[in-house]
Amino acid sequence: MALFKRDPWILDIYRTYSGKNHLYIRGRALEDQPLKHYEQQTFYQTLRNTWRTFKTDEIRNASVGLTLPNGTQFETKADHEGYFLFDITVDIDLEDLSDDEGYLSLAVKFDEDNAAFAKAKKQKRLAKNSFNGETLIPPQSAVYGVISDIDDTIMHTGVTSFLKIRVAFNTFFKNYDRRLPLKGAASLYQLLHRGPSGNDQNPMFYLSNSPWNLYKYLEKFLDFHGFPKGPILLRDFPTPWDRTPKLKRPHKVHELLNILKHYPDMNFILIGDSGEHDVDYYKDVAQQYPDRIMAIYLRSVNHDKKMARVKSIADSFTICPMLLVQESKEAVIHAREMGWII
Repeated sequence: MALFKRDPWILDIYRTYSGKNHLYIRGRALEDQPLKHYEQQTFYQTLRNTWRTFKTDEIRNASVGLTLPNGTQFETKADHEGYFLFDITVDIDLEDLSDDEGYLSLAVKFDEDNAAFAKAKKQKRLAKNSFNGETLIPPQSAVYGVISDIDDTIMHTGVTSFLKIRVAFNTFFKNYDRRLPLKGAASLYQLLHRGPSGNDQNPMFYLSNSPWNLYKYLEKFLDFHGFPKGPILLRDFPTPWDRTPKLKRPHKVHELLNILKHYPDMNFILIGDSGEHDVDYYKDVAQQYPDRIMAIYLRSVNHDKKMARVKSIADSFTICPMLLVQESKEAVIHAREMGWII
């Protein structure tokens, strides 16, 4: 028996978004135990999960294969941090392979012909070699899409707190079932998801500057508090020795533009807060796509200087409605008046 049991190889697959003829699948190859999040965890269990969330050992340059429900296969390679991306145009109609809600199931596995895989298998570090995931392909019934920030937009986070102390406390010491959503947020998002007919299944996209390490945590939070299912789009946290090429634009702008590129015939409602840079990102995107942004809702934050700046921008913005809202019901009233929800 080995003195120290080594962690198994796993593939984390993040729920992303794809197009009718385009796959856009993200994930990460890791040496790790799958995380187990429970409701009503003890303080010790929460700390242990937090430690394991950020203590990750990536599998560098792993060869990864993807299989669609019809048996079609693709291959790619992870980078030096274990992240992999399938960004592929296909000649298959992916809508035909999706379920009624627009989700395409897929399976990802390590390349069994790879020498590193053979070594890991010999070390008994592969309990299985098939990891399930899904990607969203908005159904034909969708009338519009919704792109939303997470921090202080749907979840009380404290990004404007001094030295972001509240952010650190909430992230490291609170389980997902003890985090508070903003009042009425889940109901607003469900109304937008259902749209004017009550059954439109409009796609929901959740953006955050949080690292991919928090993906499972945020997924659990959204599910627990009744938010509509949707892609959760996070980022790789750079380190001083990180060799990953830097994005030409901020992470949120990159994802915003990528979503609009994926769905050129779809219009969007953008939701954020007044505490960080959402107003600048959303304003710039609306200026680039003036006919495709229906409205911008910005939640007010408890910071006088930031609020004064955002209010000045909102008051002079004419491309689309830009509303500062204290509570979700204000956005509900506006969206209902516009005929976007029932």
